[in-house]
Amino acid sequence: MQCRITPSRPWHASHELNAIILIAMLWYPAAAGAAAEDAGASMFSVSAFGTLGVVHSSEDNADFTASSEQPNGAGYSHSWSPDVDSRLGAQATAHFTPQLSAMLQVISEQLYDKTFRPHIEWANITYQPTPEFSVRLGRIVLPTFLISDSRKVGYANPWVRPPVELYSLSPVFDSDGADVDYQMQVGKLVNTLVGTYGNTRFGTPGGGELDAKRLWVIADTVEYGPLTLHIAYQQSSYTFHFLDPLFDAFRQLGPQGTALADKYDLDNKSAQLITAGAMYDPGKWFVTGEWAKRNMHSAIVESTAWYLSGGYRLAKFTPYMTYAKVKADGNTSDPGLNVSELPPFLAGPANGLNAGLNATLGMTAVQNTISVGSRWDFMKNTDLKLQYDHIDLGSGSAGTLVNVQPGFQPGGTVNLFSIAIDFVW
Repeated sequence: MQCRITPSRPWHASHELNAIILIAMLWYPAAAGAAAEDAGASMFSVSAFGTLGVVHSSEDNADFTASSEQPNGAGYSHSWSPDVDSRLGAQATAHFTPQLSAMLQVISEQLYDKTFRPHIEWANITYQPTPEFSVRLGRIVLPTFLISDSRKVGYANPWVRPPVELYSLSPVFDSDGADVDYQMQVGKLVNTLVGTYGNTRFGTPGGGELDAKRLWVIADTVEYGPLTLHIAYQQSSYTFHFLDPLFDAFRQLGPQGTALADKYDLDNKSAQLITAGAMYDPGKWFVTGEWAKRNMHSAIVESTAWYLSGGYRLAKFTPYMTYAKVKADGNTSDPGLNVSELPPFLAGPANGLNAGLNATLGMTAVQNTISVGSRWDFMKNTDLKLQYDHIDLGSGSAGTLVNVQPGFQPGGTVNLFSIAIDFVW
């Protein structure tokens, strides 16, 4: 099952392509159906997946969320939140010929606007002229992370959720465009090289919108028996307007204000993300880890994150432990405007702008988390997970928490308790 969940986005120019894919799946000529009959197989297949979960947070003045795209979660908004991990998804695949197929995936989960309306996550056509080579066109997952395809399919993963320290480094997980996949096998070693190119646009909490253009990724995955190695490089040009009022005000204060605004604004800025991951799973036990480094050349500070996780399978139970960390590599403060070079009547506004800039830079997540949990596969295609997370926030940081309230104390600790039931069908 090819499953990948990403942030919701408005129905922009790419909707024409997605509509074509949907029409092709529903109205492809009968000859394709006849070919499937000759092969003795159905042209269409349908699958579903989901998670029903609740999370409790010990922090009453901020919310824990699974991603920065969620507007609220456990803590301030809800003592026990079902919104953080719960989702339902359905996927339809059509095999028109041995070389031509299409896939459509729809999912319902908490969106940036606090709704759970179903939205399209995958919609693409694949042409595979040879067993080694394929080309895909449409809405496509970006192969940036080790578990990109199954990031939101809880049943496919050992934990309640992937470590937020690393998977929150980038809000961009898919694009509308094309990818090329080439696979080479030598004995037991399988090497898969993927290149993607496209654009994406999606809503964010608070009514904003992030626009990523010229988005491309090159990724290589090596599989050798129980060992999987993955490395990727992602680059894009992005625009995010939620800080425009702050930087427009800086530009009103002369050349030094303009220089600061140009340095930190989020208008058509280059972003890079480098990732590397490995997994070893011989069956009885597993160990996996990833590392990632982000540079967005703006008020979103350069950061590095990593995690290491392992577990042991005992009949239907899989206890596991994870350690994850994210830190800021760039400066989380700036002297800002030199007030002495401004007229006295502008000193107050300038100090206010400097405070706003440093508050923005200080939003960079710094934290580490120790997680312990267990998975119980109590029935076919269904599991129950319990997980405890102890989060240590960096000095002066709110970490990955959102909806921070006036009574919040940065640099403290947060304890989470999560329960989730995952299923696939």
